[in-house]
Amino acid sequence: MDLSRRSFLQSTAAAAAAAVSGTARAAPSEIRLDFATYNPLSLVLKEKGLVEKALAPEGISVRWVQTLGSNKALEFLNAGSIDIGSTAGAAALIGRINGNPIKMVGLYSRPEWTALVCRADTPFTSPADLKGKSVAVTRGTDPHIFLVRALDSAGLTEKDVRLVLLQHPDGKTALIRGDVDAWAGLDPMMAQAEIENGARLFYRKPEANTWGVLNVREAFAAQNPELVKRILAVYEEARQWALANPAELQAILAKETKLPGPVVARQLERTDHTNKAITDATRQTVMEAGLALQKAGVIKPDVDVNAATAGLIDTRFAAS
Repeated sequence: MDLSRRSFLQSTAAAAAAAVSGTARAAPSEIRLDFATYNPLSLVLKEKGLVEKALAPEGISVRWVQTLGSNKALEFLNAGSIDIGSTAGAAALIGRINGNPIKMVGLYSRPEWTALVCRADTPFTSPADLKGKSVAVTRGTDPHIFLVRALDSAGLTEKDVRLVLLQHPDGKTALIRGDVDAWAGLDPMMAQAEIENGARLFYRKPEANTWGVLNVREAFAAQNPELVKRILAVYEEARQWALANPAELQAILAKETKLPGPVVARQLERTDHTNKAITDATRQTVMEAGLALQKAGVIKPDVDVNAATAGLIDTRFAAS
């Protein structure tokens, strides 16, 4: 083996060891975080510049990237466009099973952010009423997962309905306009449809809404473990601020969404910020969603959902 090849292999091995141990790499000059209307704490961070203040001494800048749903956050994480992104827990699990190299490292809420929605004049009362009907949905998000589980509870599958694949805001518009019969909704658009358009949440199951979770690119976490811990610590600061300042939280969400106070208040009524970190309850909810999706044929039968859940969740970075 010539010297140049030996040097290359040695340096590669050293870099890999450093990544695994979380040492030896200089901090990045920039961190890329997502913000989303379904994650009010991200809006607090962005509005108040909390991350920028925390990282200013190290000269690390912050780039904010908006995500419109879990599917977009997972897409951006997989492409390396963001380093930490907010999704629903079950969406993160599916992403991990499908090869997205992420770790679930924290929480931002315990929401009831999705339900099945119809117009006021539609006589739907249960998921069984959707047979043969058109349903707007954003694939790969908690509303999609909620829809699959709801259909399964009625002995139906996606093949029994006509899915219309739209991003969440467009799904709401399609419902109100009459282009679809129902919508697997997401707040705050769902709250807006309720209050401004009289839409009905005809099927709700709060416990089937999986947690709002923070995910990090696995490689980024391996190379920058202390930085991930610091971001979660700032999220904890934002969580405590949100609990202490509900009126200001509502004002920040209203400013970002440009929605009226009653709509934002409805969303926040369904958003629980009292949970600090990932717990056994989080794990159980995500795992049960995975098993339900496996039963419904969304996850392949040969996948070990328990092992996949364990491989996804990493609590080492949690704020103390």
